[in-house]
This record gives sequence, C-alpha cells and structure tokens, in this order.
Amino acid sequence: MSPAVLWYAARATGTTLLLVLTLTVVLGIVARSGRRVAGLPGFALAAVHRNASLLAVVLLVVHVATVVLDPFSHLRMLDTVIPFGAGYRPLWVGLGTCAADVLLALVVTSLLRHRIGARIWRGVHWAAYAVWPLAFVHSLGSGTDVGTGWLRAVAAGCALAVALAVGWRCSESFLRRPPADSTGAGPGVSRQSPRPLTTPLRQQPQHGRTPAHRHGEWSR
Repeated sequence: MSPAVLWYAARATGTTLLLVLTLTVVLGIVARSGRRVAGLPGFALAAVHRNASLLAVVLLVVHVATVVLDPFSHLRMLDTVIPFGAGYRPLWVGLGTCAADVLLALVVTSLLRHRIGARIWRGVHWAAYAVWPLAFVHSLGSGTDVGTGWLRAVAAGCALAVALAVGWRCSESFLRRPPADSTGAGPGVSRQSPRPLTTPLRQQPQHGRTPAHRHGEWSR
C-alpha cells in the first residue's frame, strides 16, 4: 500500500472516529435521560449507542494501523500503547494514545462485566467521558488538516453538540423524568392504568333487615 493511500486512510478514519465518538457521547446522555428521539424507545437508543461504540473501536483499529504503517508518522507499535514517546508531535499523539487506552479499557471491562461486577464496570465506564476531549485535542494537535476550513467546521460542530448535551445533562430539566406508559413500552405516555368499569353498588339492608326478611315481605 502506497504512503499516499495510508495518509488518506489515516485522515479519513481519524475524522470519522471523532464524529462517531461525538455521536456516542450524545446518544449515551440522551439514552440515560429515558426520553425518545425520533420516536425510538429507550432500548433502541441503547442499541444504537452500543453499535456506535463498536464502530468507534473498529475505526480506531484501522486508524492506528494506517498511522503505524505510514512512514511519514514515524510511529512505533509501542507508541500506540505507551503515550508521549512518539517521534512525531509526542504531546498530541500521546493524548490520542491515552484516548485509545481508555477506549480499550472500556471494551475489555464490558466483555468481562459479569466477572468483575457492575460496580467496577460502572467506575471504569465513567472514564468514557474522558475519551472525547482527549480525541478532540489529539485531532486538533496532530492532524495535518487542522488549518483547513472543513476540519474546523467539523470540530466546531462536534464541540457544540457535546457542549449542549453535557450542559443539558447537568441541568435540572434532565432530572425531570418523562412519564411512561402502563405497559412499559417507553416514555411519553402516562403510566396510569385505565379506570375500571363502574359496577352497581350492593344495596345494604335497611333497618337491620336482611334480604331474607325482605324476601319474606315480598312473598306476602
């Protein structure tokens, strides 16, 4: 594979990875709120969020492989695991390595979730919020297209989407749970069960008389 193809592949996968990570962060916050998006229930949003995370892992593998094979980057395999030791822009590349390490830890702990327990998995999963800013700064510092208008537009759009999502996550409106229906189909519909059909009240005997007494009176 020619160096030009490797260079274009590394640029394309790096930019696409930033977009997918942005989508993952936004979907994770929206899915946690319990609200519908485009008519999708919560379990569908969770499925899209999970598939976006898997796509991010695939893009990361391709991005790292193309960068390592590109002779211009001078990146070793060790530099993809241990940060800040690369020969090309060690600080910015090291931040990307940190993001890759955290993402790898998320994947491993998710696969071993039933073995390590929910508490440890949840604690590691909170580190997912650090992946996006590390990848964002890495893209701006190490990318060769940082001076172009299209990459600036992509970076600005991603930053705005994450800022709005995180701001909403920290607001009081996020804590207001939407009503859910009675069948558990999803939010947006009242959970109140339908009123039962009214039935006539049983007539109580008057003046201490029982129905037998009244029967006796009627029969006379």
